[in-house]
Amino acid sequence: MPLTAADQRRVDEAEAEAEAAGPTKLLVRSPTETQKLGSFTVMCLIMNRTIGSGIYVTPAIVLRATDSVGISLLLWTFGAVFGLCGLLVWLELGLSIPKFQTPGESSDSLRGGEDGYENVPRSGGEKNYLEYIYKDPRFLSTCMYGVIFVILGNLAGNAIAMGQYIMQAAGQPDNPEAIRGIAVAALIGACLIHGLWRNGGIVLNNVLAIIKILTLMAVIIIGFAVAGGASFGNGPIGRNAVKENFNTRKSFSRPSDDAGSYARSIVYVVYSYSGFKQPFYVLSEVSHPKKRFAKATIGTMFLIAVLFILANVAYLCAVPKDRVLGDELDMANIFFRDVFGNETAPRVMSGIIALSIFGNIVVMTFTASKVKQEIAKEGILPFSLHFARSTTTPYAWLKRRFWRTDGGPLEQSPAMALALHAVFAVILVAATSSTTPSVAYIVLVLLYGYTLTVLVGFAVASGVLYLRLSKKREWTDHLGFKPWGGPTAAIIYSCTCAFMIVGVFIPPGETSPFSYATTGVRHYIVPIVGLCMLLVGYSYYFVFAKLIPRLIKKVLVVEREPIIVRQGDRQDGEWVQILEVVEFWWAARQADIKEARN
Repeated sequence: MPLTAADQRRVDEAEAEAEAAGPTKLLVRSPTETQKLGSFTVMCLIMNRTIGSGIYVTPAIVLRATDSVGISLLLWTFGAVFGLCGLLVWLELGLSIPKFQTPGESSDSLRGGEDGYENVPRSGGEKNYLEYIYKDPRFLSTCMYGVIFVILGNLAGNAIAMGQYIMQAAGQPDNPEAIRGIAVAALIGACLIHGLWRNGGIVLNNVLAIIKILTLMAVIIIGFAVAGGASFGNGPIGRNAVKENFNTRKSFSRPSDDAGSYARSIVYVVYSYSGFKQPFYVLSEVSHPKKRFAKATIGTMFLIAVLFILANVAYLCAVPKDRVLGDELDMANIFFRDVFGNETAPRVMSGIIALSIFGNIVVMTFTASKVKQEIAKEGILPFSLHFARSTTTPYAWLKRRFWRTDGGPLEQSPAMALALHAVFAVILVAATSSTTPSVAYIVLVLLYGYTLTVLVGFAVASGVLYLRLSKKREWTDHLGFKPWGGPTAAIIYSCTCAFMIVGVFIPPGETSPFSYATTGVRHYIVPIVGLCMLLVGYSYYFVFAKLIPRLIKKVLVVEREPIIVRQGDRQDGEWVQILEVVEFWWAARQADIKEARN
């Protein structure tokens, strides 16, 4: 992106200042204009994270839990509404904060004039939103969210499921050592992909997203074709299934009255729709976020909602409800076995599901490492400057070395943050190795869903309601995005999260797919561990922000100074962050802080 002389001078001075400051200051560059993420990639980030094992596995679990075709379809429809409401809440925050003072057009100072404040999108997702909403006490939101995300913000559970499906496709499902070995290889492999070649990881993400969409569309087409009387090797099975599943007198008859199972079913469904958060984790790397981002994300969520509901209908066009209730397989494998009438088709489908899950891991590795880099920029982690650093990728270095490309900035990746991501993902796989892979998957997925989807989601959505009601914050006066219905989306999202926080403590029935007899996990274990993670985060905050400063008689000073310019060097271009100077140090006295800042 070409810079004006004034902008280039500000960048040069910031770089010189960072180099002269020594080990306490770090300069982090944003991707160049050609390296930024376009609208198509933003859409693929959501699709690749949302379409995973959930849409192939969860429908059977929800149907067994509710014992009703009609109610299970209603839950999937409600999940779509919930996901859209969550997206609107995140858009309201992501396109409105943080705000930075814009440099004066004619100012000669390094930091610009007093012209005003503009929203400049920043990566990090809900980390930024929680810090803005809950400002006091200092570091509390950062520590509580940061600890939870560093430990649980990975897809170790999905990686274990990937190992299970690969071994099912290979015809050796009872091999836990191989399953966990595949899980570890997938987690580390995804980190290596993004660390070695940033653009290659993005391309892989987009390719996998396209494959997933086409696969899901194929499932839908096959299901509706079977409903119309087509046969794919096992005769015209669709008419009986349609007659049984979509009879208006039977669809809602005698549903389960198990409140505990309903609560957990909702958790599973909303987890399947939680992929809308991914592009917010890398928002500062998105091209033209204010002009294109909202349209791309909303359109993608509508597409996902339609495909998920149609996929559920397609399954039920071929598989009678009683067959699902009497089987232990997931919905996709039952569907392919019944449609094609052989055991080869389910094994092929297991391979497809494994590839789909790997796509989840690829996108989550890319986005979560950026969040962990943002957490490190707040100075709360040991060796924070190392984890906050971006480094040139080996691919970019080799390309410059041997292909003699232009002299522009080379692509970079948060290598140390990726390593941190890999370490905790492998630790979670190892920590659950004493259980069966199936139990490990249930525990890790529910733990992720309960903490990072439900608990964090409640804090963010209820925080938006607080901002809207607080006259001091003047939140609605300067919104970068105004969601439909005002606070409606935040109300729906926060109330649903509140129900799930409490509802999962209701014990499921003995015949429920969530019962102890079925899963081997007591119903209260996961939510208690999830709530304990809040306590761990608070304990970390107390030690880091209260105890250590009192013992060493120093206070941590954190300064994050963004250098912002207009995108495309246009007078009406969006303000974007081109680089950021990060500095933190322990100061002994308040006077030391003032002296260092001057």
